[in-house]
Amino acid sequence: MICPGAVSRKMLGAGVPQGSGATRLDLPEFPWDRLGGAARRAAEYPGGLVDLSVGTPVDPVPEVLRRALLSGSAQPGYPATHGTAELRQAAAGALARRYGVAGVPTDAVLPTVGSKELVAWLPTLLGLGPGDVVGLPELSYPTYEVGARLAGATAIRLADDQPAPLGTRLRWLNSPSNPTGDVMPVGELASAVAQARAIGAVVASDECYLSLGWDTSPVSVLHPQVSGGDHRGLLAVHSLSKSSNLAGYRAGFVAGDPELVAALLAVRKHAGMMVPRPVQQAMVVALSDDAHIAAQRDRYARRRALLRPALDQAGLRVQRSQGGLYLWCTAGEPCWDTVVRLAELGVLVAPGEFYGPGGVRHVRVALTANDRDVDTVVQRLARGPQ
Repeated sequence: MICPGAVSRKMLGAGVPQGSGATRLDLPEFPWDRLGGAARRAAEYPGGLVDLSVGTPVDPVPEVLRRALLSGSAQPGYPATHGTAELRQAAAGALARRYGVAGVPTDAVLPTVGSKELVAWLPTLLGLGPGDVVGLPELSYPTYEVGARLAGATAIRLADDQPAPLGTRLRWLNSPSNPTGDVMPVGELASAVAQARAIGAVVASDECYLSLGWDTSPVSVLHPQVSGGDHRGLLAVHSLSKSSNLAGYRAGFVAGDPELVAALLAVRKHAGMMVPRPVQQAMVVALSDDAHIAAQRDRYARRRALLRPALDQAGLRVQRSQGGLYLWCTAGEPCWDTVVRLAELGVLVAPGEFYGPGGVRHVRVALTANDRDVDTVVQRLARGPQ
C-alpha cells in the first residue's frame, strides 16, 4: 500500500555510538522520501512518470547567466560573505524596479546560499532557542518548522490574519504561498507587521514567488504600503531559483532591517556561509535583466492555463492558487487517496499533509514540468485510468 500512514519521526544521528557525547536532533522524516511508493507506481504507467510533486525548475538556465557565471570563474580568493558591492546594488535595484521597494541601502542586502539555507538557519542565526516561539503560516513549507527545531525553539501555526502570541520572536509570512498559492492582501500584511512590532517579533517574509502573481499582484513586506517606509524588524527573503531557473546555482538574498542584516552577516562570517564568486556574478546579471524573468513567467502562465482546467474537469477542485508555482487541489478525499489515484495515471503530486494538518484533504500540483510533460498530464487526466 502506498499510503504510509502517520508521519514517522526519525532521530538524526541515530547511528552515533552511545557515549559519544553527540547531540541528536529530533527532526521529521524528509517528506519527499515518503513518496517513493507512489513514484514507483507512477513509473509503471505506459510512457513513464511525470513528476509534479516538486518545485524544481526544468527550463534552461538563460545563456546570459551562464556567460556571467563563467566570467567570475577565474578568481582564486575567498568570496566576501557580504557579497560584492555590485551584487548588493543589483539586488536593491531589482527590488525597486520590479516590486516598488525603493531606497534599500546596499548594506541591508546579504546574499545567501539559496533561500532554503536561510529559512532553515534563520532562527539559529537570530539567537533563538528553547522557550522562544516561531510563528509559521497555517499551511507552509516544511523547512520553516525544521528551522525552529534546529534552534530548539517552539513552532506554532498561525492563520494569516491571526495575531502572534506574546513570546513570539520570529514570524514567517509567505506570499504567494507554498503550497496554496494564496496572496496576502496589503492590509493583512501591514496588520501582521504592526502586530509583530508591538510584541517585539521579527517578521521574515519568504518572497521567492513574488514575481508570479496570476489573479492578483503580490506585494513585498518591504513595500511602503506594508512597512510604512520603515524596514525595522523586517526581513524579505528572495530566491533566484524559480524566476531565473537558478536552483542549481543556490542563489538567493535577504534584505530589510540594516541592523538585522548586520547581525546575520556577523554570524555568517564566522560560519563561512559564503556564496561562491561565480554565482555572485551570475546573480548580478540575473537581478539586472528583466527580459528573462518575463519569458519564464510566460512559460509558467501557459502551463497553468492548461493544467488548471484539466484538473477541474478530472474532479480536482483548484482552490486559492492566486499566485506562485502550485495549484492547490482537493477531490474531497484524504490526500494520500488522491496521490494514489494520480500515480495510477503516471502523475506524481505532493500530499497536502506535508504542509500542515490543514492539508490532509488536498494535494499540491507543481507547474514545473516542461511543455511536453504538461501536455501529457492533460491527456492522461482526460483519458482516465487504463
